[in-house]
Amino acid sequence: MPDFASARHLPNLREGKEPPDKRWLPRQRRGITPQMVGRYPDYDVLEQIDAWDPATRRVIEERMRAGGRRLTFFTTAEERTLRAFCDVAVAQDEEPRVPVAELVDEKLAAGRLDGYQYAGMPDDRDTWRLVLRGLDEAAGERFGAASFADLGLTEQEAIVVELSRGNLTGGTWQTLDAGRAWSVCMRMILSAFYSHPWAWNEIGFGGPAYPRGFMRMGPVGTLEPYERAGATHEDPARMAPRLEP
Repeated sequence: MPDFASARHLPNLREGKEPPDKRWLPRQRRGITPQMVGRYPDYDVLEQIDAWDPATRRVIEERMRAGGRRLTFFTTAEERTLRAFCDVAVAQDEEPRVPVAELVDEKLAAGRLDGYQYAGMPDDRDTWRLVLRGLDEAAGERFGAASFADLGLTEQEAIVVELSRGNLTGGTWQTLDAGRAWSVCMRMILSAFYSHPWAWNEIGFGGPAYPRGFMRMGPVGTLEPYERAGATHEDPARMAPRLEP
C-alpha cells in the first residue's frame, strides 16, 4: 500500500502527471469492480438492490446484462476499434470490464442522444463513425497498422492523447473538429461507465436513493448504514497542491 500521507499517488505529483499502476489499490473482496481493484474493497452496491423500486431495479439489471451483447449500431469492423478506444479512454485493460462499448452502442442504436450538439458538428451518431474511422487512419499513418485495435496499448494511448488535445489532422480529421469530437465521445463513454454498478462499487457510490432516501444528513463523509469506508481516509482534494493546468 502506498504512503497516502505523501500524496505521491495523485496524478499531478507524478512524472508526466500519470496515475500509478492500478495494482496499488486493494483487491476487491466484496462484489465486482472494473478489474477487481478499488478504494472500497468491502462494498457492493448490489446488496441494496431490494431497496430500489421495481422500475429502477429493472433498468439496472438490464445494464448488468449488457456485457457480451451483440452490437446493432456499429459494424463488425467498427466494433474492434470501438472496444479498443473505450478501453483506453477509461483505462480498462483486463477483465472484468464495465461493458462501455455495448452501452454506447445501445444508446446510439436507440437514438437516445443528448438533445443538443456543437455548432458545426454532425449528428453524434455520425461523429462516432467518423472518430472510429479517423482512429484507424491515425494508426495506419503513424504506426503502419491496419486498425487502431491492432496497436499495442502504448501506441493506442499516444493517439488518444492527441485526439484529446484536438491535434489529429488529415484524412477524416479534415472534416471533423477533433477536440469537439473527443468531447462528444467522452461524454457518452463516461455516462456509460458510471451508469454501471461495478463503477459504483469502485467509487463507493450508494446507488439509487429512491424510494429509501438518505438517513445521514450530517457533514460530508458521514456514511449511510449500508455504505463502507474507503481503504484510505485522506481527502485528495485537500492533499493536492493547487497546480496550474
